[in-house]
Amino acid sequence: MKRRHFLASLAAAVSVPRLSWADAGSPAFLAAAKSPDGSYAIWGLTAEGAPLFTQPLPGRGHAATAHPDRPEAVAFARRPGTFALVIDCVTGGLVARLTPPEGRQFNGHGAFSGDGARLYTSEVVAEGSAGRIGIWDVARGYVRVGEFASNGIGPHEILRLPGQEVLVVANGGIQTDPSDRTPLNIDTMRPNLSYLSPEGEVLEVVELAPELWQNSIRHLSVRGDGRVAFCMQWQGDLMEPVPLLGLHDRGQKVVLADPLPGEEFAMKGYAGSVAFGQGGREVAITSPRGGMVQAYSAEGEALWSVRRADVCGLGVCKQGGFTATDGAGLVSQITAQGIVPLKRSDVAWDNHLIPIGI
Repeated sequence: MKRRHFLASLAAAVSVPRLSWADAGSPAFLAAAKSPDGSYAIWGLTAEGAPLFTQPLPGRGHAATAHPDRPEAVAFARRPGTFALVIDCVTGGLVARLTPPEGRQFNGHGAFSGDGARLYTSEVVAEGSAGRIGIWDVARGYVRVGEFASNGIGPHEILRLPGQEVLVVANGGIQTDPSDRTPLNIDTMRPNLSYLSPEGEVLEVVELAPELWQNSIRHLSVRGDGRVAFCMQWQGDLMEPVPLLGLHDRGQKVVLADPLPGEEFAMKGYAGSVAFGQGGREVAITSPRGGMVQAYSAEGEALWSVRRADVCGLGVCKQGGFTATDGAGLVSQITAQGIVPLKRSDVAWDNHLIPIGI
C-alpha cells in the first residue's frame, strides 16, 4: 500500500504542468520604476511597453534578472543594496526576499546559471568595495551557498555568456563609502572586464590603457555568439573626450568605439545602458545625463544618434532598432529615423530594461 501510494503521488506530481513565461503573459522586459506617490516597484512589460504584472519594492530598484525557464524574476535594489526580491511573475507574488550577509552589499545586478539552478549576485564588501559574486541555490528556496571574488573592485553588472557556463563581470573599479556612495579612489581606480567560471576561476581579464583607468566599466550586453558590449562612465575631467562603448570577443583585443564627429561630449561622460539590436548588427548606448541614444555597428563604427531627455533603459526592439525607457514614463522604439512612442505610463522608469528570453 505504501509503495502504491508513493507511485500514485509521484505520478500526480509529474502530471502537474510546469508554469512557463507564457503563463505570465510572455513579457518581453522587466523594468523598475517610481510612482508619483514616491513608491517603487518592478514591472513586467510587453514588447510594446504595456504592463503585465508588478510587485512593490521596499526601496528604489535598479535592475533585475529572469529565470531561464520558469516565470520567476529577481529584482535588485539600487546600490548599495540590502534587498533582492524573487517574484512569481504569474501571480505577482513574492517568492523570497534575499539579504546579503553581514558586511556585504548588493550592487544592483545578478544572473542565473544556464539551467536556472543557481543565482549569482553582484556584491561588494562594504568596507573597501572588494568585489564578490554571491551564489544562491534556487531549488532550496534561494538559499545562499557561497561566494567568490569578482576579480576587481566595485563589480556592477554580471551576465552569463550564451550557451556557456561563463560569467562576464563589469568590475567598475570604484571604491565607495558604504553609506552614501561617495567615491574614494578616483585617482587610483582600475576597472576591468573579467570572465569567470561558475567556481570563480579567472578565465580572462580585459583592462583598458592606463589613461582610461578612470573610465568605470559598468553595464553589459552579450550577443548570441558571445561578443560582449560594455558601456562606461568617465570619472575624470569631463573636458577630455573618451570612448564610452567597448566591444570584446574572448581571446581578442578590445575595440573602443568613438562617437560621430561633433558628439564627443554629448553623453556628458556617462553611458547608462547598452544593448545589441535585432540580429546583433547594431549596438547602442544611452545617456540620461546627455539625453541621447548613440548607435554603432557591432564592429564599433558610429552610425546614428537620437536625442531624448532622461533616456536610460535600453533593449532590443523586434520591429527594428531599440526599445528605450525614460524618466517621463515613455516606452519608445528608437531607430535612425527617430522616436516612435509605444506606451506611456504614469511612472518614472529607472535605469534598465531587462530582456526576458533573449
